[in-house]
Amino acid sequence: MCLNKKKEVRTLEDIIRRMPKIDLHCHLDGSLTLESVRKITGREVAPEELQAEERCRDLAEYLKKFDIPIACLKTAEALKTAARDFLLDAAKEHICYMETRFAPLHSAGEGLDAAGAVEAVLEGLKEAEEICHVRWGLIVCAMRHHSQEDNLAMLKACRAYLGEGVCAADLAGDEASFPMKNYVELFREARKLDYPFTIHAGECGNAENIRDAVECGASRIGHGIAMSGRPDIQRLCREKRIGIEMCPVSNIQTRAASSPESYPLREFMEAGLMVTLNTDNRTVSRTSIAREMEFARTYCGVTEEELAALERNAADVLFADDGVKHELWKLWN
Repeated sequence: MCLNKKKEVRTLEDIIRRMPKIDLHCHLDGSLTLESVRKITGREVAPEELQAEERCRDLAEYLKKFDIPIACLKTAEALKTAARDFLLDAAKEHICYMETRFAPLHSAGEGLDAAGAVEAVLEGLKEAEEICHVRWGLIVCAMRHHSQEDNLAMLKACRAYLGEGVCAADLAGDEASFPMKNYVELFREARKLDYPFTIHAGECGNAENIRDAVECGASRIGHGIAMSGRPDIQRLCREKRIGIEMCPVSNIQTRAASSPESYPLREFMEAGLMVTLNTDNRTVSRTSIAREMEFARTYCGVTEEELAALERNAADVLFADDGVKHELWKLWN
C-alpha cells in the first residue's frame, strides 16, 4: 500500500531560522547579554538601559547605550564572563562562525593591560566554544580618539595572540572627527606586524574614507554606506574583492542610512561587491543575523538564494585560513 506523504512546505522565515549563519562585524561591548551585566554588576538591568531606540536622533544618542557595557568590562573576570555568555547566546540562532571585536584599551587600567584584556576574552570564547562548538575569531580595535602611540602599543602587545585566537585588527570610533587619512602610518605599522585588518569607513557620510582604507591595505570595510552612488569607489572595492560588512539595523538606528527603503544593500549586490550581513551590536540594536536577513528580505527584496550567496561571501572574506573558509563555504552549496 502506498501512503501519501505530505510534502514539507517551509516558509522563508523557517529557512532563515535554520540557515547556518556567519557574523563578521559584532562588537563585544555592544552585545553583552542582560545576564552578563547582572553577573558583573550584581544588579538587575532593564533592557532599555542597554538597548537603543529603533530610530535615534543621531549616532551620539545611540552611543550613550555603551556607557554601562564599557564600565562593565574593566576586569579579567568580567571580560571572560562577557565573552563566554556572548558566544553562547549567539549560538542560539545557528551561528557557525563569529568574529567579535573589542577595544583592549577601553579595558586597560586598574591592574589590567591590553594583553591581559585579550587573554581574558580569549579564555571566555574558548570556554564557550567547548560548549556550543561555534568557531570564532577575535578582532582587536584601535580607536580613533586614542593617540597613534597608544594604538600602536596596543597592536604590538596583542601581536603575540595573532593566530592564537586574535585574527585581525580594526579601526573604530568617531569617523567624522577623525578621518582615515590620519591613520595611514598606524596601519602601515600594522602591516609590518602581519595583521590583516578591517576598517570602519563610510559609516558617517565620507566616501573618501573608504578609498583611503582600501588603499591603506584593508581587506574589509565596516559599513561602507557612503559609497552608495559612487561607482568609482564601488569599482575599487569590487576589483580588490573587499569584504563589505553591512549592518542594516544599526545603520538605520544611527541614521547612517536615511530610511530602510533607501538602504544600499541591493545596489551593492548588483555592483558585484562582496557584501556580508552582520549585527554590529546585538544588544544595543536588539538584533541578530536572522533579523538582518529579515530586513534584507523585506526592504531589499533579497531571496533565499541571495541570502545563501551573502553567507558564502562571508565565508570568503572572513579572517581564517583557506581550510576553514572552504569548509564553511560548503554549508550553502
